[in-house]
Amino acid sequence: MKGMAQLLREHPFFSGLDEDYLELLAGCGENRIYNTGDYIARENDPADHFFVIRDGQVAVESYLPNYGALCLQTLHKGDIFGWSWLFPPYLWTFDARAMNEVHVICLNGKCLREKCKTDPKMGYELMQRFARIITDRLHATRMQLMDVYSPQPPPLERSR
Repeated sequence: MKGMAQLLREHPFFSGLDEDYLELLAGCGENRIYNTGDYIARENDPADHFFVIRDGQVAVESYLPNYGALCLQTLHKGDIFGWSWLFPPYLWTFDARAMNEVHVICLNGKCLREKCKTDPKMGYELMQRFARIITDRLHATRMQLMDVYSPQPPPLERSR
């Protein structure tokens, strides 16, 4: 059976991270399984964790009145989600729902914040990794918005 540090080591988000940091972070983690339809996070609930997807698919959703849940993004094995634990007031900004059986490593946000305060160099390393994910997700959102809201191109003129 693999230990938590080994599971983290195998995930792309932690690739190349110092071994001592992996051991520290492992102390904040636990394996969890969510069944199809289970909510992993709910908008405005306390954001006490972040999740490393080991297997399965997670829908990141926002609830719209008179419409229901709108899927903003689908995350897969190798993705992470949940950075709301980093920023006060530590509340989820979206829902996250299991689309099938999902296996995650759940990392406790309070534990991580304490370890980052104790070791600011590790905290900076993690923040850089989260910043890359946040930037990539913002770029993907921008592309979606351009696709949805871009004006239609003018009709092509026919040759005479």
